[in-house]
Amino acid sequence: MRTVRVARVYDDPSPDDGVRVLVDRLWPRGLRKDLAQLDSWCRSVAPSDELRIWYGHDPSLFEEFAERYRAELKAADRQTALQGLIETTGTLTLLTATKALEISNAAVLADVLRSMV
Repeated sequence: MRTVRVARVYDDPSPDDGVRVLVDRLWPRGLRKDLAQLDSWCRSVAPSDELRIWYGHDPSLFEEFAERYRAELKAADRQTALQGLIETTGTLTLLTATKALEISNAAVLADVLRSMV
């Protein structure tokens, strides 16, 4: 894998996106599956429901969220899913529904994937 990007699932695809993977646990509101324009939905790398609800996208909790999420990603079942993402060739675009990309699980996951290459 060469490049890992983060984008909103609601945005139009870019020619530079490469493989587009939704990494949220829940399907994005208002988005029809047949119009999603993604290659896969990898729920197994999303934060647990407990962590997601605790965080609630509160910017003041982002650092602790990122730490807890990285810990969750060390689980064996998550490592298998991560390996699948790492083996993606070319550009990988991680998609999320959140508006605040810089404090999203996709941003944390992108950093984790970049460090594993």
